[in-house]
Amino acid sequence: MDVHHVAGWWDGFELWVAGLPFIPQFAVVLVGAVPVSFLIACLLDRGLRIVLRLLGRDRSAAETDLAAADAASEIEPDGATLAPPEPALAGASMHTPGPMSKEAI
Repeated sequence: MDVHHVAGWWDGFELWVAGLPFIPQFAVVLVGAVPVSFLIACLLDRGLRIVLRLLGRDRSAAETDLAAADAASEIEPDGATLAPPEPALAGASMHTPGPMSKEAI
């Protein structure tokens, strides 16, 4: 098949799509673009996985390293350093710390 034959067919297809009303034109482009885009995305994903695996930077190695780092850093927090948050409406007055006085209520 000659390249000029393919280019001529493609030009004819483009002219046919351009001559359609908007809704059928949208449908033809959608039916063609979605599968082609999906195929390109799958090929790029597979190619990137192969390249990253060859470079030693694949996801499974990263997850193993991350799990090891998490296991090594699990230390019980000291109770004195982590105080629970005080509720927003604990009854403290605006000007003095602590609970509200009887006169303010």
